Amino acid sequence: MNSFSNVVSLSRIPAFPVVSLFSGAMGLDLGLIEAGLHVAVSQDFDKWCVETIRSNGHLAIEGDIRDLLALDSSCDFLLQPATLRKRDVFAVVGGPPCQSFSTAGKRMGTSDGRGMLYQQFVQVVETIRPRFFVMENVKGLASMPTNIEDQNSAPVLETILSEFKRIGYHTVQGVVDAVHYGTPQFRERLVIVGSRDDEAIFLPAPTHFHLHQNPAMRWQTLSDAIEGFVEIGEHAKFSQRVMKYLDMVPEGGNWKSLPQNHVKEAMGGAYESGGGKVGFYRRLSYREPSPTLVTSPVQKATMLCHPRQTRPLSVVEYARIQGFPDTWKFQGKVSDCYRQIGNAVPVPLGKAIGHMLISVAAGNSEVFVKRTRGTSVHRNMRKSALSGGIAND
Repeated sequence: MNSFSNVVSLSRIPAFPVVSLFSGAMGLDLGLIEAGLHVAVSQDFDKWCVETIRSNGHLAIEGDIRDLLALDSSCDFLLQPATLRKRDVFAVVGGPPCQSFSTAGKRMGTSDGRGMLYQQFVQVVETIRPRFFVMENVKGLASMPTNIEDQNSAPVLETILSEFKRIGYHTVQGVVDAVHYGTPQFRERLVIVGSRDDEAIFLPAPTHFHLHQNPAMRWQTLSDAIEGFVEIGEHAKFSQRVMKYLDMVPEGGNWKSLPQNHVKEAMGGAYESGGGKVGFYRRLSYREPSPTLVTSPVQKATMLCHPRQTRPLSVVEYARIQGFPDTWKFQGKVSDCYRQIGNAVPVPLGKAIGHMLISVAAGNSEVFVKRTRGTSVHRNMRKSALSGGIAND
């Protein structure tokens, strides 16, 4: 139990109330809750995400944010069900759909309607004017041009940041990897944090490291998440053909581990294609963090096979890798559950972001001293801890 869970304001609103947009399965929201924030209301268009949110006892608004705002630009559809006033809201958070910017997809960017939903996020922030906002997305957003047919056009990220500046928010942004915050998975995300009152916001400093003398502060591995876990639960199936080849792949291997006389047959047309093809016939390793979870563990180019059993990772294993509690219930078919979890922000990353917001709000995120010995050492450590965060005036 965190120390903020029972704190309420004079207006009887729980401390640090949050409005969550594009909430999905609530990965980011759960992390914020663990940090001590109160997610008062969540919103999503996907019916199964909404069912998941509601089945776990949280308030959800269902609908396309564009339609909801067209009907009610005041945002009362978010505030009234949660008995919030605009001045109560501590933060607006969310991740507008990211498929249009993903480096794993076709990268249609703003030419795809989903790539423009950041505009509705900006609209909600402008209307409610919370103290802070957090917008997250795939790292591909950082390099996507506004016009997909003109690679020299202004980056989408610049356009988004200029919109936040227009409405009066100071921002910091950068790409972070969830493995640095205790997630047993390599998962890079672009995080944009905004402050209405020009407070000293920053990207959360890493808490886990590739190299560290304290085992508790080293990267978490797949073993930490799922090894010895008995309740496998539901999972997708590999075809018999795929299983035949996966049986030849050792823990931590992939198609390159296949006997040479089987490689060309196993790979088919992909054999002659370029790229590393690291996800083909990939069997995970307990000794390393998981690769980035995708929306299905059985796709040929992004296969996620259990380290020692010839099967895909199960839904429960997916959830554990993303940091969801074992008690969290996902609604829908198996494929719907994989999709919800694969699209989620890892809970530990959300928790780190929440801790950052609270520390800034409390004014205790930094120890101020008149002078320190070894000034360059401290300066270099601070720069290393906060690397990746770019401030935008």
